[in-house]
Amino acid sequence: MQDLQDRKKFFSRCRRVVIKVGSAVLTGPRGLNRVMIHRLSDQIAEFLERERGREVVIVTSGAVASGIRKIGLSERPRTIPHKQATAAVGQGALMEAWEGAFDKYDLLVAQLLLTSEDLAHRHRYLNARNTLETLLSWGILPIINENDTVVVEEIKFGDNDQLSAMIAGLIGADLVVNLTDTQGLYDCDPRLNSSAGLIPVVHRVDAKILACATPQPGSVGTGGMLSKVNAARKCLASGIPMIIAPGRERDILLRLFDGEMLGTVFLPRKRVYQGRKVWLANLPKPAGDLVLDAGAVLALRKKGKSLLPIGIREVRGTFGVGSPVRCLDEAGNVVGVGLSNYRSAEIESIKGHRSEEIETLIGYKHSDEVIHRNNFVLAGEMMEETDGGPDA
Repeated sequence: MQDLQDRKKFFSRCRRVVIKVGSAVLTGPRGLNRVMIHRLSDQIAEFLERERGREVVIVTSGAVASGIRKIGLSERPRTIPHKQATAAVGQGALMEAWEGAFDKYDLLVAQLLLTSEDLAHRHRYLNARNTLETLLSWGILPIINENDTVVVEEIKFGDNDQLSAMIAGLIGADLVVNLTDTQGLYDCDPRLNSSAGLIPVVHRVDAKILACATPQPGSVGTGGMLSKVNAARKCLASGIPMIIAPGRERDILLRLFDGEMLGTVFLPRKRVYQGRKVWLANLPKPAGDLVLDAGAVLALRKKGKSLLPIGIREVRGTFGVGSPVRCLDEAGNVVGVGLSNYRSAEIESIKGHRSEEIETLIGYKHSDEVIHRNNFVLAGEMMEETDGGPDA
């Protein structure tokens, strides 16, 4: 279990850090706030110098917001083509600003633009991880953003809060720092209630914590506090602490790492997932669904068994071998997520049948199981650190 009795000691133990910077921090009335980027880069360079061996990955918002100001638009674009075009204009300026800010410290940066599809396929996920590990081993700062220039709803992370949580799980980070335009998580919306109180530490994202978070984003962002709390939920399930902190505060990163009591820290009690299961737990969008009968649901939820074809009632979507798929009960509740040993068309042929019939039905048998237990994450396991709710 992590300990926050000594915040400075806690932060000093965090050697690999993901820093997510929101649009509300990086943009101002005249577009991209280059002063803020330089302030953040100054702090990052300083604590990298202080603590040799520390590694930083930056997840940055601001491409669309930067493009809005650069083009001279009066409001945020509403259509996907307009958002993509605006991001294309803004992304170059955003990256150039980060590169220039770190150049004065002789720190190299690398740009990575990702969509959820890049992390939904296991081999692409591993390729992304290998690239990040190589950059970090070379002392290069990866700067990551969602690829808004090509993204559509089907391949969208949702926002960079979710992306930062997934990147943290991808590289086994020790901490996620989510910099935003508020002091942290309050017990109610401080914009509506002047008596709202800051919550300093959260160990478990339950219904009470979720009720404190508003989904309403700021004028240039896409998330809102609810998105940040959901990102924290993912981090907790992977055993990774996350802090929501005020990004516009002077020297915010240095003050955090010096142990100052700022923001809201989400502190895991234990690590729920490791290895491949971290990836499965954080998948943005599985490739398809399998609807199971009551017996199969019981076998997965209570007995720790693998999924056999006899327990499958319905196949939804088109997917291949090794694809991540959701398992649902007949009421539509998520039982868990796993990797399929068969293509969707093959499962359609073998569903409801015994394993010994597989070869007769489709001409070969990969295994007795459609999903092996070692490649399956139960929804209840993920909620152990959160609220016990039905969503995976």
